[in-house]
Amino acid sequence: MPQNLLEQLRQYTVVVADTGDIEAMEKFRPTDATTNPSLITAAAQMPQYKPIVDGVLMDARKELGDGASDQTVANLAFQRLAIAFGKKILAIVPGRISTEVDARLSYNTEATTAQARSIIAQYDKAGIGRDHVLIKIASTWEGIRAAEVLEKEGIHCNLTLLFGMHQAIAAAEAGATLISPFVGRILDWYKKDTGKDFHGADDPGVQSVTKIYNYFKKFGYKTVVMGASFRNIGEITELAGCDLLTISPQLLAELEATVADLPRKLDPAASNALPLEKIVVDKAAFERMHAEDRMATDKLKEGIEGFSAALVKLETLLANRLAGLESRAPAAV
Repeated sequence: MPQNLLEQLRQYTVVVADTGDIEAMEKFRPTDATTNPSLITAAAQMPQYKPIVDGVLMDARKELGDGASDQTVANLAFQRLAIAFGKKILAIVPGRISTEVDARLSYNTEATTAQARSIIAQYDKAGIGRDHVLIKIASTWEGIRAAEVLEKEGIHCNLTLLFGMHQAIAAAEAGATLISPFVGRILDWYKKDTGKDFHGADDPGVQSVTKIYNYFKKFGYKTVVMGASFRNIGEITELAGCDLLTISPQLLAELEATVADLPRKLDPAASNALPLEKIVVDKAAFERMHAEDRMATDKLKEGIEGFSAALVKLETLLANRLAGLESRAPAAV
């Protein structure tokens, strides 16, 4: 019997679910899972997760005391909420959960490092081993330096919002466990910039991940590549063989419903045969290459601003939820 695309993809690539929806995890049973502020915000508004959200809020209120403002409690709660969802997800997926550092810290190495340690300490306290957790950090120069410090401490990092080769090489040189190049967002930029549409191997996002994958395999980097942010299953099938791909439930369902042959497109053996030159990326080279890459400059800025805005929305939602909970709570006698 012919296999569907998802079954075939699993033969070449680790399939990761890009969602905060636990029910979607149970349906598709991915190896790993990733979340971000937008996904957590969406999940936090689903009725079935109300007990998780309310429990996290009341625990944060208890920890900070009655004197803390609802906004302060909400700020603590959003961090705890990501970890609460992470713990639930790890009861389903056998591999790793990616939990994101506050995007508003993306240009602050020390603050990023401190929050990453706080996140991993909470997973440690819950009895979840570090091999099951990736700390997501934006691929700024400062974020990559934080990842370098954290990796030496045994804290594994996922460098996200990655759009250019300079970011990828700097992350690999820093010893990051994993990088997440954003395929669909790259495509979005080129469609808007050129007014053209792109398909298959011509997709600029697909080309970017292919180049990064080939470079990493050619020069023996241990950092693995996880394509992310897909717009259609064509982008996914063009990257069959990539180390990992993180895919939304909607596209997982489409892959599962499609029966067709899926050849492997990315392969370490083919990468090793390519005539590639090693590129040195120090701080000056990183800044120069970033400034020369309009797409990477635009999308990194936009991505950080977008995730930061999602956090503000989530904190507001949590503060309002907390106010509602406390207004319904019985008065102390």
